Amino acid sequence: MPEARVIRLRPDDEQSHVPPPSDATWDEQVTGGLEFLRRRLTGEYRTDEFGFDPDLTDHVLLPLLRPLFQRWFRVETHGIENVPADGGALVVANHSGTLPVDALMATVALHDDHPAQRRFRLLGADLLFDLPVVGAMARKFGATLACSEDAERLLTGGELVGVFPEGFKGIGKPFRDRYTLQRFGRGGFVTAALRTGKPIVPCAIVGAEEIYPMVGNARTVARLLGLPYFPITPTFPALGPLGLVPLPSKWLIAFGAPIETASYGPAAAEDPMLVFNLTDQVRETIQQSIYQLLLQRTSVFS
Repeated sequence: MPEARVIRLRPDDEQSHVPPPSDATWDEQVTGGLEFLRRRLTGEYRTDEFGFDPDLTDHVLLPLLRPLFQRWFRVETHGIENVPADGGALVVANHSGTLPVDALMATVALHDDHPAQRRFRLLGADLLFDLPVVGAMARKFGATLACSEDAERLLTGGELVGVFPEGFKGIGKPFRDRYTLQRFGRGGFVTAALRTGKPIVPCAIVGAEEIYPMVGNARTVARLLGLPYFPITPTFPALGPLGLVPLPSKWLIAFGAPIETASYGPAAAEDPMLVFNLTDQVRETIQQSIYQLLLQRTSVFS
């Protein structure tokens, strides 16, 4: 099969950047599918230097996620107007749910619910890219390593970058600690925002905590598999593969007002006290937003 041409894509590049399907006829869907297959077979699609494949994302990956977003989790998006319509910005969100489904749902929300159909370039842990198949798909979906260099290059290039500072401490925490934010590390995301002068958009996600309630952690199994944790939930591993089906919790995603960083100047990234204070401000903003969303949600599943 011919290889794709590696071309640096602009954030506003519209090739294969299509809206979610609505009233497309069967004939239009078939025609679009055949055209997609033709591009894949002939290599007439483009990827950027990080491996992002917008053609595959728009025609395969996003359509696969939309049923979860629209019908299973019934995601409601709030404050989408707080996300800039263009240019670089850093979206910082809480992380939970045993598996990083929250990052996927946030990606769908920013593409489908934002008027500008923003691409969400996720920053992932090394482990993600070490996994067979999953790592390659993550690259094609727009993710890259969670390091300052990649974050700054994306932000400078005008991309909307997503970071989940809790990392494995967030998605691997026990169910009893749900909706309580873990440590945000050393504030590397703030440093990247300061160096590039891009705004930070706090994002709160409610609903992910209940999809795989983690009631235990098989640490011995986790060590043998080289994983940060091995979850035990009410359905997994007791029900085998069936236990991997997420519970249909009701989701709310809220984007808060941007926190500007341009006025500080790039040199401010070397001020540890400023970095600490901004990190704490973002964390507290997200935590308060989570509490507000929990009050709005009538129940876990509706």
